[in-house]
Order: sequence, then structure tokens, then C-alpha cells
Amino acid sequence: MQDSNGKRALNIALPKGRLGESVYGLFEQSGYASSQMGDGTRRLIFESDSGEARYFWVKPSDVWAYVERGVADIGIAGKDILLEYEPDVYELLDLGVGKCRMAVAALKGFRANPQRTLRVATKFANIARKYYAEQGRDIDIIPLHGSIELAPIVGLSDVIVDIVETGTTLRENNLEVIAEIVPLSARLIANKANYAFESARIDGIVDQIAGLLSEREQG
Repeated sequence: MQDSNGKRALNIALPKGRLGESVYGLFEQSGYASSQMGDGTRRLIFESDSGEARYFWVKPSDVWAYVERGVADIGIAGKDILLEYEPDVYELLDLGVGKCRMAVAALKGFRANPQRTLRVATKFANIARKYYAEQGRDIDIIPLHGSIELAPIVGLSDVIVDIVETGTTLRENNLEVIAEIVPLSARLIANKANYAFESARIDGIVDQIAGLLSEREQG
């Protein structure tokens, strides 16, 4: 697809869900609106009205793959995903949305025995390994993909490493954060090879979005 000036459209991978819809609003305000977005269909690809951009709706944990492989020029991925999968992409802008934190949580009153291997339930195995490796701590990773808070309650694990937003689920299940690993938010990323050819257009988008974010903070 090409725009009216004969340039190919920039391919943009957006994460499905509230985050993607919020971030699309930034692109919309930057001049890349798509009237197809509100047509109520289940389409996964939408073109901007100007023809300058083409959007893909992608599972949040898959955005990096579309960008790293060059199918998408740019995309929006959570910092948690970037830390976990370590894709070979450029991280261009912290959007400051989707803020939360990666943390270690355990049952209230839990005290780890340093002489025993720590059992860690998580879907972020790479992040957990790196965190505990820096502490020289021996751990046993238990990979889980849902209801991770259940693991220490029923004795499957000693602790969990997971994303914490409000902490409500932890509190309601007698769990508490015992260590914060890293703050998280959504990041705008770019394919390295495509950026080399489209840096002017991509940087233009980055500057526009950064300006909008700055106005929000001041406003």
C-alpha cells in the first residue's frame, strides 16, 4: 500500500485491548487516523485515511516478533515483554501509559530460608532468573501462565514474580509484595533495518507523540 505521495505505508503493530486503543488515540491525534477503526468489524488490519499508515491488531506478547522480523516498522510493547524476550529492536520512546511494576510477592509473613532453593512461580522466567542471579540466589522456576497468585497459597511455590498494578488481588489472597524488580510501561519500538530507511518518518511520529504526552503532563 502507498500513500498519495507514492510512499509505502508504515506498518504499525498495536497490542489488542485497552492499551492498544489508548495508544491508537496518540497516533490518531498525530494525523494517522483510520475511520475503519470504528466500523465494528473483527478485522485485524486497518489503514489510515491518509494512506500513510497500516495498523495490525496483535496479541500484546507478540508485538515484538512482528517488529523484530520487519513485518511491522514500529509497534507498542510493554517493558515486561522487552525484558523477557529481549528482541533485537530499537526502543524509541517511553509512552508512560500502562504503568505497573514487576515484583516478587509471597504470603504475608513469609521468610525465605537462604539455605534452601527458592521455588519461584512465574510466566516471566527470564526476568526472574536474571533478578535472582544478580543476588546469587539458587532458584527453581515453576512456569505458570494463569492464576499465578494461587501457587504460594497451595504450596506450589515460595514466591511469585509477576506484574503488579494495584495490588488488590494480592491483598485479597493474603499476599504482599516483598521486592520490586523494575517499573514497567508501554514503549514504542522499531525494527532496526526498517528504521535505517524510514528514520525521518518514524522520528516524526515519535516527536509528535512525545509532544502530545508532554502536553498531557502539563495540562
